[in-house]
Amino acid sequence: MKNLIAPHGSSTLNPLFIEDSIQRESLISSSNDMKKLLLNSAAAANVVMLGAGYFTPLSGFMDKKNAISVANDMLTTDGLFWPIPIINLTKDPSNIKIGDEVALLDPNMDGNPVMATQQVSAIEKFSDDEIKDMAEKIFGTIDTEHPGVANFLSLGNTLVSGDIKVLNFSYFPNEFPGTFATAPEIREMLIKAGWSKAVAFQTRNPMHRAHEELCKMALERLEADGVLIHMTLGKLKKGDIPGDIRNSAIAKMVEIYFPENTVIISGFGFDMLYAGPREALLHAVFRQNCGCSHLIVGRDHAGVGDYYGPFEAQEAFELDVVKNSLKLQIFSADHTAFSKKLNKVVMMRDAKDHSKDDFVLLSGTKVREMLSNGQELPPEFARKEVAEILMKYYQSI
Repeated sequence: MKNLIAPHGSSTLNPLFIEDSIQRESLISSSNDMKKLLLNSAAAANVVMLGAGYFTPLSGFMDKKNAISVANDMLTTDGLFWPIPIINLTKDPSNIKIGDEVALLDPNMDGNPVMATQQVSAIEKFSDDEIKDMAEKIFGTIDTEHPGVANFLSLGNTLVSGDIKVLNFSYFPNEFPGTFATAPEIREMLIKAGWSKAVAFQTRNPMHRAHEELCKMALERLEADGVLIHMTLGKLKKGDIPGDIRNSAIAKMVEIYFPENTVIISGFGFDMLYAGPREALLHAVFRQNCGCSHLIVGRDHAGVGDYYGPFEAQEAFELDVVKNSLKLQIFSADHTAFSKKLNKVVMMRDAKDHSKDDFVLLSGTKVREMLSNGQELPPEFARKEVAEILMKYYQSI
């Protein structure tokens, strides 16, 4: 069997979670005497991703020079390709000093337990203008109606950088047992399945017919061994369907409509940024880290509202800095629609003999609207068994 694709910027993964239980318990115990810093949810999500090896080869939170370099040029000061700054911003660094080892507290768990320790290498201030400039580079806008921008601008102006040691994965293992997995664990799953060419599909929503067919098209056209359906398990925006419901719906679809041993369902502990092209590139970095050779990038990948062009994310992969850095390749998806002529979902660019009236356009937004209004989903939109799970959820809220 061929080997899996190498991790990004390294020959081996660099998960920052302390695997050795004795060492981990010792560090948890000694953290009682450390100064404490309560993280925001964005920094806590970064801790989980660093701990799980998804952000290989990073060893902790970036300093100001690196954060600005990544925001401006998508390169660290050492020349590593990285599309979004991985930072620990805070409003109140309290009494923390350079050289301290501090306990990082989890904002998303009752009692705010310690989730990591950080060796503080720098404490630096951003001006409001510098924060806005970073936001504009990352999100392409500073419109505070954009949920990612609004969140980023609210995090604080003080940057606490330095290497970290991760002690737990927050609420993810308990809330999503059997779904949450680290990058090394996913590599093990791919090896166990006998896959060397794996296609990643990113989702924050239940999968409708178009998503199902996209995965099948990618499998066939790339002659891939299988698809990793990889779900965002962190904070979503208002109106998105909860992770456990999404998980049940996707599992049912895979069980009935995909051949055996062609799909692995998993999830990662990260908040959606809604950063469009930049986030698509970050998705590619950490899918390469978990062993995937390809990532499906469709219409408005990781977008929100009308902030990004429909295929802007795909265009980002044509930049030289990206092509020279990533080993993973993308499977570019066009607008998908249900063909009345062919009685199946197609990419519209492949159906040149169709007129506009021959298509039923599909979208996750439309699915959510119909479900919210108590309407049954037509078979062109969703599989009957999936629709039943989603209808049951919407009737319960």
